[in-house]
Amino acid sequence: MRDRRSRRDDDDAAPPRGRVEQRPARKSWFTPKRVVVIGLSFAVVAALGVFTVQTMRENAATPATPLSLNELTRMSDPFAPDAEADALKAVAAQAQRERDIKAARNKSAPKWDSVKIVKSAPGGGGFAAHAFPPGSQPNPGSNKALGQELAAARGWAGEWGCLEKLWDRESHWNERAMNRSSGAYGIPQALPGSKMASAGGDWQVNAATQIKWGLGYIAARYKTPCGAWAHSQATGWY
Repeated sequence: MRDRRSRRDDDDAAPPRGRVEQRPARKSWFTPKRVVVIGLSFAVVAALGVFTVQTMRENAATPATPLSLNELTRMSDPFAPDAEADALKAVAAQAQRERDIKAARNKSAPKWDSVKIVKSAPGGGGFAAHAFPPGSQPNPGSNKALGQELAAARGWAGEWGCLEKLWDRESHWNERAMNRSSGAYGIPQALPGSKMASAGGDWQVNAATQIKWGLGYIAARYKTPCGAWAHSQATGWY
């Protein structure tokens, strides 16, 4: 015969007949909020995939335009040899020689000067053509004095004679000088003139800026003014 304790244990172990044990309902993981987030994620991924594929196709269809050797060289050295400019200078020098020969044969013909003094500064290289300041006038004598001073500061005091003759021939030391054949501009006759922008944005009108650029060009290409003058004597250009 069971005692009272055993009956109590049996009552706790099993629910009475006809009674069902109630368990808490299990929540679904797919809530409306999560469904929306998942949908948006798939949409973004799909859009990025389409954009990437389209971009790849467009890039593949666009022909590559490699930089020329001259462009690559000048990116790292603003005074590097410029084959196109040098060729134009050589053609201009040849034209000058031919005119000199004709003038020598016909002494009555007017002397032809390859240098012309323009009425407005040329543009190029992102610079628009520029009118000279009202009332301003070139002063070759003052430009020479400045050139001599700046050359001496570079240690070229003994090279002054070469520099003076070089730029006498090239531009008459006039900051508004342009070569009639090549289009070279300024006291040092940069081709194109916009190259002098590396020395200052006022390269079109400022003689000091032009001279500083010209001295840098001579140092890079010919080491000294006398080296540049020797090349000019041999070829007609520098």
